Amino acid sequence: MKAVTWHGRRDVRVDTVPDPRIEQPNDAIIRVTSSGICGSDLHLYEVLGPFMGEGDILGHEPMGVVEEVGPEVTHVKPGDRVVIPFNISCGHCFMCDQKLYSQCEITQVREQNKGAALFGYTKLYGEVPGGQAEYLRVPQAHFGPIKVPEGPPDERFVYLSDVLPTAWQAVEYAAIPGITGLFSSLDGAGGPGTVAVFGLGPIGQMCCRIARHKGAREVFGIDLVDERLEMAGRHGVHTVDLRQHDNIAQALRELTDGRGPDSVIDAVGMEAHGAPVGKLAHTLAGMLPDALAAKMIETAGIDRLSVLHAAIDTVRRGGTISLSGVYGGMVDPMPMMDLFDKQIQLRMGQANVKRWIDDVMPLVLDESDPLGVEDLATHTLPLDEAPHAYEIFQKKQDGAIKILLRP
Repeated sequence: MKAVTWHGRRDVRVDTVPDPRIEQPNDAIIRVTSSGICGSDLHLYEVLGPFMGEGDILGHEPMGVVEEVGPEVTHVKPGDRVVIPFNISCGHCFMCDQKLYSQCEITQVREQNKGAALFGYTKLYGEVPGGQAEYLRVPQAHFGPIKVPEGPPDERFVYLSDVLPTAWQAVEYAAIPGITGLFSSLDGAGGPGTVAVFGLGPIGQMCCRIARHKGAREVFGIDLVDERLEMAGRHGVHTVDLRQHDNIAQALRELTDGRGPDSVIDAVGMEAHGAPVGKLAHTLAGMLPDALAAKMIETAGIDRLSVLHAAIDTVRRGGTISLSGVYGGMVDPMPMMDLFDKQIQLRMGQANVKRWIDDVMPLVLDESDPLGVEDLATHTLPLDEAPHAYEIFQKKQDGAIKILLRP
């Protein structure tokens, strides 16, 4: 089969590799029909090479059609249309019983001291072959695959693999006052609260739309890429162009009675712009031998923390910050005095995909498309064009916000 494989920094290729096969009784094989390129895939493209192996198959946002199942897989069968969550979880261990599927104790990568294994994502998370390929072996398929109906296009469902659950969890963790949610205060003094979303990539776009759907009084979307700002504006978001403000926190305070938003979502992580020291450190890490680079990334505190610091400065006192952006390495220094003084709550973590499917699925099935899932992908390209797709996504060229690959 053909698959997108990693060969080095900014070097992904479409290779011919062996077809996957059933290896365990709870495996399934799917024929992939669509697979997204995620912002976190750019970490592999740029920074996390020391944790990759040459020829590793990339991708963790696939959907397709079941081709074959092992004897322990009964809830899906050949011919079923399914979406595959990016985290691999068993559904019945202690952590899964808490609905912390990203911490599954059966698939935890204990030798790396990490949580549940992920598709297509480095030695740190199990080095499981990913879904940017013609076929995919799905471990723990007795639990993982999400069955979806025939008919609507892949764009309606493929984001259930990552984008929608990640954004839903980010909004839940943001605890926006006065809206329904797991952590939100339902009484919301003064009515529904406000939220600022840093970063209007795919996750940030959906965070904004979900927050509006849930009833936030105002949603501010912050970015510096014209196409992203324009897309968010189409969905009723109050966009703020970072390039037009010397002090983004002060600008947002002026829009929120001088206090700052009740909640802030960081949907950027270490892909942040504008931190030259962090960028230089990442570049230098990419030039080191793998063993040294891995140690540097793990311990040297080289993350680009501009957005996290901006979030802490921006959120009102007593507010909540929700981190959905991926950070690699030691987050140091953290402004602990400010976090303590402002009495800020901080929530974060890999999305527990299947925890949120029951909430998201009715919206995805709604013909009115309330979350605008069919207005997210800017490019749909053949699998063979994956190297070009990665390049334009990384360089933010040709208006690329979300790219889907079709085998």
